[in-house]
Amino acid sequence: MPQLDPTSFPSQLFWLLITFVLLYLIMWKVVIPKIGGILQDRQERIDDDLEKAEMLKKEAEDVREAYEKAVAEGRNKAQETIRAASEKMAAEAASQHDALTEKLKAQTTEAEARITAAKEEALANIRTVATEVTQAAAGKLIGRDISESEAEKAVASILDGERH
Repeated sequence: MPQLDPTSFPSQLFWLLITFVLLYLIMWKVVIPKIGGILQDRQERIDDDLEKAEMLKKEAEDVREAYEKAVAEGRNKAQETIRAASEKMAAEAASQHDALTEKLKAQTTEAEARITAAKEEALANIRTVATEVTQAAAGKLIGRDISESEAEKAVASILDGERH
């Protein structure tokens, strides 16, 4: 094998050194900067993505806080509306209750006045009715008509006798 021949070692070492230096220079000047640039771009994209993710996370938290605030405000407003409606209904019910109470008092007073008037009228007419009944009953019992003055005297003696 020619590569193992010791007389060709110096030329092989020379070309090895030249090839190594050329490959080193090519790697140093061309390949490594390209790889470094690619890694730099990748790191910048990752950093940008992390910044965007952090920004979106902050926006999401702001949106969540705004949502929770809106829900709390809505809940408070609904409770206030319910409370106001309850108070209004209670006031209306109390007002209607008072109006009904006044109406019933008026009707009761009016009914009591009518009853009292009817009672007084009935008491006033009781002598007249009793006199007429006495005249009719006596006429049927004894077979003759009695005068109105005789019937009034008989009724008066009975009614005045009961009062004493």
